[in-house]
Amino acid sequence: MKAMILAAGHGKRMRPLTATTPKPLLEVGGKPLLQYHIEGLVAAGMVDIVINTAWLGDQIAAFVGDGSRFGARITLSDEGTPLETAGGIKRALPLLGASRFVVVNGDIWTDYDFAGLGRIAPEVTAHLVLVPNPPQHPTGDFCLDNTGVVNPAEGPRYT
Repeated sequence: MKAMILAAGHGKRMRPLTATTPKPLLEVGGKPLLQYHIEGLVAAGMVDIVINTAWLGDQIAAFVGDGSRFGARITLSDEGTPLETAGGIKRALPLLGASRFVVVNGDIWTDYDFAGLGRIAPEVTAHLVLVPNPPQHPTGDFCLDNTGVVNPAEGPRYT
């Protein structure tokens, strides 16, 4: 299974830190958020990783290189101007191929065990991993209710 890490956004809520550093390269516990994801995916056997970039993408490219120092094969999908989540995934589809893949937000910290995704039944085509919203942003960028995904900022309902 391949993986995609979303790392193209501006990280506006983290300014001024993200004015000069892409949010996925901000350090938590002594290493960049992005490194936690790469290491977790590799540990779970997902070594083919696509990372989308835009805002300060050259820093992400310099940090990950070809991925070999992490035991991964990393391909970058440079967007130029951020395409938002769905646009970034759509642009990267040719790099991800026809099989199932995992998508992870590169600007969050989680200790989620990605190895568990390999145990999902083959007929399942998508699995969404969410983390709890922080107290200062209780609705997050999107959340789930019993009717589907709700985007509180824009109002549309995705089912």
